[in-house]
Amino acid sequence: MNIQDLLKLVGVAIVVVGLALRLRTTLVVVVAALVTGLVSGLPLFSHEGFFQNLPYLTKPGQTGVINTLGKAFADNRLMTLFIITLPAIGLAERYGLQEQSADLIRKIRAATVGRLQVIYQLFRALHGLMGIRLNGHPSFVRPLIYPMSVGAAQASDTDSVEKIKAANAAAENYGNFYGQNLSPVQAGILLVYGVMQGLGLTVGVWDLVKYTIPIVVASIILAIIQFHRLDRALGKMAEAKR
Repeated sequence: MNIQDLLKLVGVAIVVVGLALRLRTTLVVVVAALVTGLVSGLPLFSHEGFFQNLPYLTKPGQTGVINTLGKAFADNRLMTLFIITLPAIGLAERYGLQEQSADLIRKIRAATVGRLQVIYQLFRALHGLMGIRLNGHPSFVRPLIYPMSVGAAQASDTDSVEKIKAANAAAENYGNFYGQNLSPVQAGILLVYGVMQGLGLTVGVWDLVKYTIPIVVASIILAIIQFHRLDRALGKMAEAKR
């Protein structure tokens, strides 16, 4: 691998550093894409329209980085439909959705934060298996799972609340990330299938799903261990404050 090929990986470094510094994710990803395209020799704009008069920003016959990003956004604009759900969720919260969900979980004596996370992770994995795409963080975690988790723990101190928030995000990400690969129509499986076909490797989408199953099972087992440890940690914190 020569220096030019190594430079093409600079976008990965930008993403790692940007996320480590907790910069805005969208800004970090866009900057990484721009830098990667430019160091790979792509022009900033396509050689058409107004930009063809700017030879230092365009190259005939090559698609510009900005044009590629714009086309990718336009082709995947349906992914932004979750924004439509936000007003409905906001109204539901305004009229007591979080309080009611917390009160409901308090009535279930066997409910704990960890058990709730495991159930939610399985719920998200099931949606992935059925090929259903949900925007879990705004649609489920914030208005429902988070207040239910706080209600189950009956916690109000900052340390406990932050641990619960992290567990909520983990359950959502585990279930969504691994569960979506259980369906042959999900983007993750289709992406891997397309890449392997492009490399000349013969593989079926159902083969990819089959080899995903052990990974999903392992993620659930590890999550059960993680959330069990969380229950123990929250229990010790509660006892220390009595």
